Amino acid sequence: MKGKSPIQLLFLIGLAVIAAILTGCSTQKNTAQSRWWHAFNARYNTYYNGTVAYIDGALEKEEGNRDNFTEQIPLYTVGNRNSRDLGKANFDRAIEKCEKAIHQHSIKRRPVWEPGKRKTAKDIEWLSRREYNPFLWKAWMLMGRSQFQKGDFEGAAATFSYMSRLYATQPAIYGKARAWLAKCYIEQGWTYDAEDVIRNIQRDSIHWRAQKEWDYAFADYYIHTGDARKAIPYLRKVISHEMRHKQKARQWYLMGQLQASIGNRQEAYQAFRHVIRLNPPYELEFNARIAITEVLASGNSRKMISRLKRMAASDKNKDYLDQVYYAIGNIHLAQKDTLRAIYAYEKGNRKATRNGIEKGVLLLRLGNLYWETGRYADAKRCYGEAIGLLDQDRKDYPQLAHRSKVLDELVPYTDAIALQDSLQSLAKMDERDRNAAIDRVIAALKRKEKEEERRRREDGADMNSEYEGGVDGNGSGNDSGNGFGNASGSGFGNDSGNGFGNTNTWYFYSPAAVSQGKALFEKLWGKRKNLDNWQRINKTVVASAQETDIAQGTDSEQGTSSAQRTDSEQGTNSDQDSNLQPDALRDSLSHSLSQKESGKPSADSASLDPHQRAYYLAQIPFTPEQMSASNQLLANGLYHAGIIFKDRLDNLALSEKMLLRLVDNYPDFKHLDEAYYHLYLLYSRKKQTQMANSYVDKLKKDYPKSQFTALLSDPYYLENARMGVHIEDSIYTLTYQAFKEGKYEVVMHNSEISDKRFPTGANRDKFLFISGMTQLNEGKVSECLEKMNLVIAQYPNSRLSEMAGMIVNGVNAGRRLYGGKFDLSNVWAKRSDVLTSQDSTQQKGFSADRNDRFVFLLAYSPDSVNENQLLFEVAKYNFTTYMARNFDISIEDLQGLHRLQVSGFQNYDEARQYANELHQQAGILRLISKARSYVISEPNLELLGRNLSYDDYDKFYTRHFAPLKISKMRLLMEPAEIVVDKDSQKEEDALEEENDSLKKDSQKEEENDSQKKNPEDNGIDIESQPAEDTDTGIYFDDSNAPESEADDEYIELDGF
Repeated sequence: MKGKSPIQLLFLIGLAVIAAILTGCSTQKNTAQSRWWHAFNARYNTYYNGTVAYIDGALEKEEGNRDNFTEQIPLYTVGNRNSRDLGKANFDRAIEKCEKAIHQHSIKRRPVWEPGKRKTAKDIEWLSRREYNPFLWKAWMLMGRSQFQKGDFEGAAATFSYMSRLYATQPAIYGKARAWLAKCYIEQGWTYDAEDVIRNIQRDSIHWRAQKEWDYAFADYYIHTGDARKAIPYLRKVISHEMRHKQKARQWYLMGQLQASIGNRQEAYQAFRHVIRLNPPYELEFNARIAITEVLASGNSRKMISRLKRMAASDKNKDYLDQVYYAIGNIHLAQKDTLRAIYAYEKGNRKATRNGIEKGVLLLRLGNLYWETGRYADAKRCYGEAIGLLDQDRKDYPQLAHRSKVLDELVPYTDAIALQDSLQSLAKMDERDRNAAIDRVIAALKRKEKEEERRRREDGADMNSEYEGGVDGNGSGNDSGNGFGNASGSGFGNDSGNGFGNTNTWYFYSPAAVSQGKALFEKLWGKRKNLDNWQRINKTVVASAQETDIAQGTDSEQGTSSAQRTDSEQGTNSDQDSNLQPDALRDSLSHSLSQKESGKPSADSASLDPHQRAYYLAQIPFTPEQMSASNQLLANGLYHAGIIFKDRLDNLALSEKMLLRLVDNYPDFKHLDEAYYHLYLLYSRKKQTQMANSYVDKLKKDYPKSQFTALLSDPYYLENARMGVHIEDSIYTLTYQAFKEGKYEVVMHNSEISDKRFPTGANRDKFLFISGMTQLNEGKVSECLEKMNLVIAQYPNSRLSEMAGMIVNGVNAGRRLYGGKFDLSNVWAKRSDVLTSQDSTQQKGFSADRNDRFVFLLAYSPDSVNENQLLFEVAKYNFTTYMARNFDISIEDLQGLHRLQVSGFQNYDEARQYANELHQQAGILRLISKARSYVISEPNLELLGRNLSYDDYDKFYTRHFAPLKISKMRLLMEPAEIVVDKDSQKEEDALEEENDSLKKDSQKEEENDSQKKNPEDNGIDIESQPAEDTDTGIYFDDSNAPESEADDEYIELDGF
């Protein structure tokens, strides 16, 4: 180097060394140097950043999580749906970093093996690996855990499923991946899939380094399956593993719940004591103290109730009073003291300051008590408010919704009965007793209004204090805080803060602020769907007790009133019923108010004031005309209530009481014949045949022309009632078979039987359609159109309605149907776009290009396949089997057939491989036993069922595609398109020559391997015997490379 200074020489040598490192560290090479470099770079760059983001997300989720202590809390906070979105941004960042690490540092190329060198079991295991970067498994693990924590259980399951295949030869990593896969299935509710994973891992044995993850998995599995006795030992291990303070407190609380559920009260008490000793957030500590009182209540109820009352007197528990009184009510209920339990629940409802799920559960329990004791008006009040506070995914929510709907129908009638009975009783009293009764009602009304005014003042004072001090105690003026001023803070000013002005952070980018706002909204409004007019939906959530519905007392058809029952109906009433009585009486005066609004003369102004006697006296039926109107409302209420009790509530005793009172006391009721009919049905259900037949005789005697008399006089009545559905199905089956065989006389005869015996049968639309088709075949066009129009008008949701409309349109357009008739028996030969023989000669033919984009198609009749289950099974099979490909699944309805399409195949070979493997799945095969499957190109799919039939394509496929041989390579295991970075492209071009020389050097090895029938390494698993001793580190000539064990992590994540 003549003329070069020492500094220049050192600079040139450094450049040469760097160039050598860069060219020698491509992922296309698998050497000790490249493995060390990529492990080091992944560990201290992208993986580190992803780990930091994961920890931030876990902490955010832990801080913002709110458990529902009214039911068993989940092991993982992600099990709370309301907390699932917490930390999502950080978890997304962690996933992004992991994907980047995997993309940049994955080494899949097999290392070069010296020809002739003997392979040990350890060597075979090494050569059979599918990933050679010793650190990259941690990036896969972090990505799956991030997906799990953000609630993307399907994505996490796909990641861990692929990871378990990628590291199948390394037991420690494989065991951890399978444990997380089981947890994903458990959280999704896929119990059978989780059991399959657990059963297989128990058979294969669990590596000791994966034992911790399996302790969590077993605990979570037994908790979800409700086996508390098996869950408790694993939960103890989980608690010993747990390093996070708050999570350990949650797990001890869960332990207490599990112990209490199996009757281990002392162990439950000790578990809840552990929660308190850990000094957790106050809400968790408070609920632990509540739980202690419940588990110790047996034999110490008075002491525990006194403790709960002291908790209620504490100022720091003022927002938890509903839970305190709920616990008191539960203790009373456990002692079968229903009256005291109701009193405690009602007090908790009145004292509640939050419209949260705790209040909803209290109201649900209270509503159930009222339901069981027959106090339906009170049950309606509780259910109506609870339904707006509880989540719809609760197991008991369908029952709650059903009961609330039934009570919405029933209570107006029972209220009308109670009100009219009370008014008629008052009319029969002497003046002194009547005035005394009215004075008691007025006094109760004044007490109630005074109590409500006091509560409003207290609520207003609390609201003012919150606004003055801010949600977190920060002012709302112009100083810093969470207010609406112009200074810095979290307000909506123009300075820095979390507001909507010129701020550094937008309000909705602050999860804590969003969670806080959501909590305040739910406190005032409860849980609301994002719908129009949301403030008017379930308004009972914010309605006070004195707000009642608009009275419907003058509606003779509905006979409704929003009054509460009085003593005449129930015998005795609670304080809640008596408190509502003034409102009930006031409601029936709505007709007077409407008269005033319409300009008609109305009563004196005193009659409009519920604090005056005149208000109530104006409603009492003194005259014969008023008494007659009252009787009409009473009879109407008895009639409808009796039917609802029988048909909707299955309460035959109350139904009998209502209907008998109706027929005995109101013989002029206009629907008395129908009342007789319902009494016949009631006594038939009670197996009292003699009483049932007596009402048949009354119908024949008093109402000989009634439709119910004709119905019960039908000689086929009992047969139709018992076997009508089966008889009609049998007749239709014979009719359809006769139609296919051209026996049109049989078709018309059976259709006439359907007209007479089953005018409202389940197959009525089919009989109309098939008889119309028969008449069209006989040339009776007008009769055919009449039947088809009936199908369209009366059965718009029927599958035959579309076909009926097509026939009507075709006949009206003057077209002649192809072939003279519709052939329903062979939809596979139908071509919807061919109407004439001339048209059929102009159709485009199928293409035989195997390189077109292809689709896998399942065609079936909608009634022959469980479509939802099929969609689920195919989607699950795709994402658990093909990690490198994303297949689209769609379902279309074409001419009465449904077609499930799986698209995304680049050519015929890929689609055929997919079809072959899918047909090996026994579960899917059972579902598609009555479907036809096709491998078809997208251009041919456009013709299928339209220009050309399915049978046409079967013949075409047999001739052109069936003889073709398909590739034996597993094409679907590789991505459809490989995206190459521009920066890495130059490096790959520079290494191309070196790769060519490497191929020549390894040619002898490949020949030796081919003789042993070992496939070439194309990212596909190499079949080999399982290694007896698995080493996850780097060996061969990698003596300077770091060992990478399954429990070695740069930043410890065990606590998260």
